[in-house]
Amino acid sequence: MEENRMEAEEKQQDALYAKEAESQGVQMLLDAKKKGSFKKGLAAGIAGCFAVVTITVAALAGTGVVDIRVGQQKNNVLTKEVEKKLDKLIGQIDLYYYEDVDADKLATGLYKGLFEGLADPYSVYYTEEEYDDMMISTNANYYGIGAVLSQDKDTMKVTITKVYEDSPAKKAGLKAGDMIVQVGDITATSMELSDLVTKIRGEEGTTVHLKIYRDGENDYQEIDVERGKVDIPTVSSKMLEDTIGYIQVSEFAENTADQFKTAVKDLQDQGMKAMIIDLRDNGGGLLTSCQEMLDEILPEGTVVYTEDKYGNRQDLTSDAEHYLDLPLAVLVNGNSASASEIFAGAIRDFDYGTLIGTKTFGKGIVQNIKQLADGSAYKLTVAKYYTPSGEYIHGKGIEPDVTLEYEYTGDTDADTYDQMKDNQVLKAIEVLQSEIK
Repeated sequence: MEENRMEAEEKQQDALYAKEAESQGVQMLLDAKKKGSFKKGLAAGIAGCFAVVTITVAALAGTGVVDIRVGQQKNNVLTKEVEKKLDKLIGQIDLYYYEDVDADKLATGLYKGLFEGLADPYSVYYTEEEYDDMMISTNANYYGIGAVLSQDKDTMKVTITKVYEDSPAKKAGLKAGDMIVQVGDITATSMELSDLVTKIRGEEGTTVHLKIYRDGENDYQEIDVERGKVDIPTVSSKMLEDTIGYIQVSEFAENTADQFKTAVKDLQDQGMKAMIIDLRDNGGGLLTSCQEMLDEILPEGTVVYTEDKYGNRQDLTSDAEHYLDLPLAVLVNGNSASASEIFAGAIRDFDYGTLIGTKTFGKGIVQNIKQLADGSAYKLTVAKYYTPSGEYIHGKGIEPDVTLEYEYTGDTDADTYDQMKDNQVLKAIEVLQSEIK
């Protein structure tokens, strides 16, 4: 009876919508068949996207747990009442919104809103474009020329600010400070930088033609750059005084572990007797990369373990094949999060080094990223992680062994950073000097 009453009221309301639309000379968009088709298509899209049977947990920091077999679960979100309410709201938008409506954007808003309803900032829906951009950042590699660009917001002029070593751009002779005038037939100032970048990137082995203005040159330069795979540097290293090696890790990306191993070997070849690993402002990244780095440093044992809501536990370990036998200090701060905290927690719990700086961020949960058939994707928090000693650091962070607020005595306007004017680095050197054999 109640359902019949609601349907009668709905029909009456639809008639009022139609009458009002006619009186305003508005085309009747709320045709029952069209409206029903859009609603059902939208509902099917939601159901198709999110009725996940098997979640394969990706190796994103705080990820790395084994496959979680969930089983197909009943969808209790798209009830008849919810569908009717969506239908009603869509009808209101169709009739009264003052501009044309893009149905795809409305659907995207619904998908995004579904994840926002979890009130979890780490669970997100991505459009195909957002997913592609995120994966470039996560993997720290892409196919292009290997140059960092900036655009003046007023003049729209595009300038190369950095050229990566061993990149196609470097091999072609591009330099920091070069101004890109044209990409193929496209004038660089004619579009936003994000759009221009898509014209510069492309498939490996293809060529992009650039017209360049270089300060001090009379004529424009025409340069063809063959696109290739570009590995974004995430590790930098330097030998400091008393043969103390310094390695900065900006994020844990796909290529970070290999870059880290190369840096360690290079410093060892220079006679390194102790090492500083700088994880300040490192927001995390791939857990597999973090684990591989810890395996290079630590002896055999569990470096972190995860637990899902069903109580399934997965241990990630280091083996006994290789480890570093030298004094170690790890620099952390409030922006050291996720994989950085896994790294720091393992070093602390193994009693294998000294943590110096300020308390870390406090992200102790793991996410799964899964791409859908249409190219879109989602990131979903699926488990908690624990340090080797069993500590759950989410919302708490990790307190360093030596608490020291950051101070830099060098020129803050200079382009280069001097480790020897960084008080936390100097403290690490002091601690390590007392431990060097």
